[in-house]
Amino acid sequence: MAVILASTENMPYEEWLDWRKKGIGGSDASVVCGVNNKYKSPLELFMEKTGQLPPAEAGEPAYWGRQLEFLVKTEFTKRTDIEVLSVNKILQSKEYPFMLANLDGVCRHPSHGGCVFEAKTASAYKFGEWEDTIPIEYRLQLQHYMAITGYMGAYIAVLIGGNTFKWTFIERDEKLIAMLIQRESEFWNHVQSNVPPPLDGSDASVKFLKERFPDSVPLSKVKLPDTAAVLIQQYETACEQLEQITAQKQEAENLLKQMLGNHEVGTVKDRVITWKTVAQERLDSKTLKIEQPILFKQYANKSSHRRFSIKAAA
Repeated sequence: MAVILASTENMPYEEWLDWRKKGIGGSDASVVCGVNNKYKSPLELFMEKTGQLPPAEAGEPAYWGRQLEFLVKTEFTKRTDIEVLSVNKILQSKEYPFMLANLDGVCRHPSHGGCVFEAKTASAYKFGEWEDTIPIEYRLQLQHYMAITGYMGAYIAVLIGGNTFKWTFIERDEKLIAMLIQRESEFWNHVQSNVPPPLDGSDASVKFLKERFPDSVPLSKVKLPDTAAVLIQQYETACEQLEQITAQKQEAENLLKQMLGNHEVGTVKDRVITWKTVAQERLDSKTLKIEQPILFKQYANKSSHRRFSIKAAA
């Protein structure tokens, strides 16, 4: 069951962020499980919880999600006749204190009693993710909340693209909750011991490394541990497999282009293949540099990146 950790009524945003460092929230659950890895890696979340990184800015989608939360609640009640009560509190699991919840609301189900309520907004491009189910990150979020509150179900309502409204009921899943508790417990052990979780192959991990180590120290050298040899073998094997797969992909593309010939669109069964002419205008920077060097220097932007390579030692 849950205990009240703090009231969020009139709580400043910065103070709310500080409370989030004291545990794992509902939106953190998918990151801990490696599901939300396009946007944030477990290591990045670890550094936020330990104060080594500032919390990522929420951005426009999250801002408008908060602004439209009341509208989604109101529409849900209008369509279902189920009243949603606001919960202006940070809740904490009594059994697992590292599990925290900021609920959008609570309501009642005819046979399940008290329920979690979650309001969402989504881009029209995300419509397919809501067609027959709900995105996995939100499923994990709701099960996280049910683990804390002890509720047996949750309602989730979403406004998609500003003009499509959906809602559904999710039952408590004990197996999924058990998995969440295990994963979150392991992650929180990393936080408490200040031992970071390992990096993975996610886009978020790539982003983290770029931001954490943007520049190399010229001529600096380090002796790597023996475990690096295993990673080098993994990298080189993957490169070989990627070359084979890329060649197969290119072969299929070439043969399809041959079939299309001068035609722009081709159809087969339930697929549409296009090979369109796309006109582009690009700045000829080489010519500009030669003919107008002063102008080129005035508007040129300098950028840098770190090039990664593996080769045999001399």
